[in-house]
Amino acid sequence: MTYQSRLDSIASTYALRFRSVREGDRTVLFRKPKNLVGLDIGSSAVKLVELKESKDGRYQLVKAGMESLSPEAIVDGAIMDSSLVVETIVRLLASTGVKNQNMAVAVSGHSVIVKQIQLPTMPEDELAESIRWEAEQYVPFDINDVYLDYVVLDPGSAGDTMKVLLVAAKKEKVDDFKNVVTQAGRVPALVDYDAFALQNCYEVNYGVDATRVIALVNIGASVMNVNILAQGQTVFWRDITFGGNQFTESLQKAFSLNFEQAEALKKGEPVAGQTRQSIEPVLRGVSEDAAAELQKTLDFFQATSGADKVDSVMIAGGGAKVDRLDEVLRDKFGISVEIMNPFRSIPALDRAADPNWLGDVSPALAVAVGLGLRKTGE
Repeated sequence: MTYQSRLDSIASTYALRFRSVREGDRTVLFRKPKNLVGLDIGSSAVKLVELKESKDGRYQLVKAGMESLSPEAIVDGAIMDSSLVVETIVRLLASTGVKNQNMAVAVSGHSVIVKQIQLPTMPEDELAESIRWEAEQYVPFDINDVYLDYVVLDPGSAGDTMKVLLVAAKKEKVDDFKNVVTQAGRVPALVDYDAFALQNCYEVNYGVDATRVIALVNIGASVMNVNILAQGQTVFWRDITFGGNQFTESLQKAFSLNFEQAEALKKGEPVAGQTRQSIEPVLRGVSEDAAAELQKTLDFFQATSGADKVDSVMIAGGGAKVDRLDEVLRDKFGISVEIMNPFRSIPALDRAADPNWLGDVSPALAVAVGLGLRKTGE
């Protein structure tokens, strides 16, 4: 498979296609797909990545940026203060100078359900008509309150049944994320799932190894998104309510700091006479808690999937660079643990972003990169 065909496969397989791209009242057909700007709206920051595709199918970084978000704006993945989120997006668009109107965003958390299900083998048109009724037995929400999407993973190779990846997300949550983009003056052209965007980023930068089981972990401010790949396919997903905020809150309590001071201290800045050495025991304690939570998920995967044990863990997100977190995870699991570089195979154009800044924050941009790989109409 060529590099370009692999990218096309990645993009078409793991997507939430909640809305068609429209022009007026007409669905746009037979147009060359346009690149989207990846806009990762997280609990602690909004991240933006714009990529450019070359003729050989490879990508280059055009623009990247990040704006901190007030902690009260998004709580547990839900937008609580849309005006603060809109203002942050507007500032980010202005500071990066992005002109592209079409944005790709992602959602995650308990409002999103991902299931791999077995259905009787049927033609695509019949599946499209019946998926809503099939989904009712797997989705723990009123089916009228969710957007549904699906992709056939295994079209009947087992004979009478086929594997289907089903995704459902609450309309309220999806619409909230779309609305803040619209209010910021841009078009929410596509909504994805954080874990799938992370996978897109990983596969473009590291390729696909069908012989190994790999756990991709995006450590956000309040949630860890886990996506486990086996035989080159996504096979297990879970969102764990644990993230970078736990490190911040522990530093606040240990050293009587406010949120902003603790955040700065977590990032390695000296605050109130505290140093990297003095805060190391606090960070290590929280890292061990994170490792324990992740271990439960990996154990559950192994017990329920029948797959071989996880061979390696790749961590990303803003929490991935907490001092020595990767070491703690490596000691806990006894396997390779690596911090993802979302620009490993995506070079930056001149003036795309300050190289020092980009090197420092790159793991936090992984989901935004995965979103920036998407195109209109997918």
